[in-house]
Amino acid sequence: MLKACWHFSFTVSDVERSIAFYRDLLGMRLVHRQEQANEYTARLVGYENAHLRVAQLTIDDMPNSRSGHLLELVEYVHPHCEATDTAICRPGTAHMAFEVSDIHTDYARLLAAGVHFNSPPNAITSGINRGGYTCYFRDPDDITLEMVEMPAR
Repeated sequence: MLKACWHFSFTVSDVERSIAFYRDLLGMRLVHRQEQANEYTARLVGYENAHLRVAQLTIDDMPNSRSGHLLELVEYVHPHCEATDTAICRPGTAHMAFEVSDIHTDYARLLAAGVHFNSPPNAITSGINRGGYTCYFRDPDDITLEMVEMPAR
């Protein structure tokens, strides 16, 4: 039934702040931005008079997804809702993992920029990625992200 992954999406409180984080700190490329305040969007999201600000980003060194972007950031102008509890142990909470080539350098750079990490990079000691490193960190809306440095094969 499924053919491909179209994109992944996060709802954010301030799309401009999130663009700066994902583009300027993480190195993603902004592909497209748009405002959506139309009948189709209201039906899609299930909110009457919905108004969204949307940004689409990708990573240049990876094959493009069928949509031309990997991550979609959505700010709801209307309706405006309070932030949810993003604790990673809560059912329904997601995270997105990024592969990096030098996790220790990226960790130090992002930490110096004020990014919150759950821990420093951890050596992966079992499983398919044994010999690599991984760590969780948070975006400006407290969404969990992961960096993974794959082991040498």
